[in-house]
Amino acid sequence: MQTVASAIVVIAAVGILLSISVHKVDEGYVAVYYRGGALLKSTVGAGFHLMIPILTSYRLVQTTLQTDEIKNVPCGTSGGVMIFFDRIEVVNMLSADAVHDIVRKYTADYDRTLIFNKIHHEMNQFCSSHSLQEVYIDLFAEIDDNLKSSLQQELDKMAPGLTVQAVRVTKPVIPETIRQNYEHMEAQKTKLMISTEKQKVVEKEAETERKRAVIEAEKLSLVAKIEYDRKIMEKESQKKMSQIDDFAHLAREKALADANYYRVEREAEAHKLLLTKEYLELKRVESIASNSKVYFGSNMPSMFLQTAPDSQQAAQQVSAHKKATDSSGQ
Repeated sequence: MQTVASAIVVIAAVGILLSISVHKVDEGYVAVYYRGGALLKSTVGAGFHLMIPILTSYRLVQTTLQTDEIKNVPCGTSGGVMIFFDRIEVVNMLSADAVHDIVRKYTADYDRTLIFNKIHHEMNQFCSSHSLQEVYIDLFAEIDDNLKSSLQQELDKMAPGLTVQAVRVTKPVIPETIRQNYEHMEAQKTKLMISTEKQKVVEKEAETERKRAVIEAEKLSLVAKIEYDRKIMEKESQKKMSQIDDFAHLAREKALADANYYRVEREAEAHKLLLTKEYLELKRVESIASNSKVYFGSNMPSMFLQTAPDSQQAAQQVSAHKKATDSSGQ
């Protein structure tokens, strides 16, 4: 009976020792071991592992992205005004290969030394060299990048393997009276901005109206020019048509004149050919014959008696001329 009890005690003791010696490391963490307060050289990753209970202890170190929050950071400006940054967040990641070296130098709570304390130091350096206006307004947008850059430079020297991914700084808390002055100033700036924007709108509307007037004037000018060009073209067309009509009339009149001149010229030539001695004698005789008178009575004027032979002779000449004309025609 005593043997069975002893066996149970031994089994229970072994079970307790095993439960103490077996430990689990989650993914994204690296375990470092201490024995008698001294850091051992070995590190392990995710999974179940054994260690000597009571003599050996371990700490888990995160090797994935983590965010450290530094709260209520005091900061004195170059003008002597004390302000406080309510929260500064530092997103960082530790390389698994650098875990042992960094833990050996700065303990497993390395972020307290390398990040928290460095943030306080860098913020004090920044504020002491700038005025409240620069810290609170002018350079506030640059604090994140400047803090990240300076912090990373220090970590590259002191703790290679620890990388700062981002830094986020909240708006600092300033004394109430100064804050009210800034709010009043911002209200005035807002009013000025609104006034400036209204002025820009008015100027833009005036510019738009001016452009509209210019476009309308250009349109009217273009229409007037088109109408003027149209009238000019009509006048030129009418002028050309009149010139064509004048040319046609001149040509027609010239043709008529030439025809009339030719006719007169031919008639003159014909008359010239007719004006022979025989033709003139014929005309004289015809004229006398056509003007002959018949007298009745016993007493005849002597002039007629004297001209009777002439008349008879003239009649004979006319008859001979007609015969000559008929024979030449045949």
